[in-house]
Amino acid sequence: MLIEEKPLMIFSLDSNIPLAKKVAESLGIELSKCSVKKFSDGEVSINIDESVRGSEVFVIQSTSSPVNESLMTLLIMIDALKRASVDTINVVIPYYGYARQDRKARSREPITAKLVANLLEVAGANRVVALDLHALQIQGFFDIPVDHLMAAPIIADYFRDKLPNMEDVVVVSPDHGGVTRARKLAELLNTPIAIIDKRRPKPNVAEVMNIVGNVEGKSCILIDDIIDTAGTITLAAKALMEKGAKEVYASCSHAVLSGPALERIEESPIKELVYANTINIPENKKLDKMIPLCVGELIGKAIYRIHHNEPVSVLFE
Repeated sequence: MLIEEKPLMIFSLDSNIPLAKKVAESLGIELSKCSVKKFSDGEVSINIDESVRGSEVFVIQSTSSPVNESLMTLLIMIDALKRASVDTINVVIPYYGYARQDRKARSREPITAKLVANLLEVAGANRVVALDLHALQIQGFFDIPVDHLMAAPIIADYFRDKLPNMEDVVVVSPDHGGVTRARKLAELLNTPIAIIDKRRPKPNVAEVMNIVGNVEGKSCILIDDIIDTAGTITLAAKALMEKGAKEVYASCSHAVLSGPALERIEESPIKELVYANTINIPENKKLDKMIPLCVGELIGKAIYRIHHNEPVSVLFE
């Protein structure tokens, strides 16, 4: 008996529709239809506008600002799909909100990244596809498969074209926690790395202390996973210029850009901020020096491979 392949359907919720359209375009299919509405008190109502019975469904939703609303909308969509008799629910979360709360740093703190994992599983998700989680151990918070994609190869391609003379380039980690990320980009570009030793006296306040590595006369590429208030990255850029760097570029996977971020970036010596489009940034929050890189094709390739039971690991090579 010939077993027919399950139909593939891709839904986009409201957090990053432009990216979802790029994903569908890379796969040569249309986004499936659903509507997200709100009652007057803010409750979310979702209606799936076509049959999904027996399908393999991928739902694309970054849990970005407004974080709680984006997350709740995703959970409601998963529940709606489960009750509509889909075969498999794959949740694609380009930006995983609450990922920074991945451990107990002080007494009586929650581990909210684990709570979000529990919520997704209980709602009915069968698989999670995420991009550049803040902490790799978050994959272990799930008891369902997690495919973890990386934006580093896309960022590397951009800088390889932008800065052809790699002998004068150094990749810089803005703190000790990002050394693995910086080393990955440096390996792709075949450059050395430097590390900024900083002390953070309280949340969202960073104090640069020292630079480990040679940056004098170099084109420096700062890399971080999340740029939120931009305090860390702009202080790092200033420190690099003070140490004799020729120019400073910044790059990240997730441009959260809250609070004073835009003003800080505009006034900083950062020449360009290169970021993956995991979070939809409205036009009025974009600066001339901000360069978006699309991860739609990367996510599309992952979806294709998952749907056809092919390995996803080749996307990292």
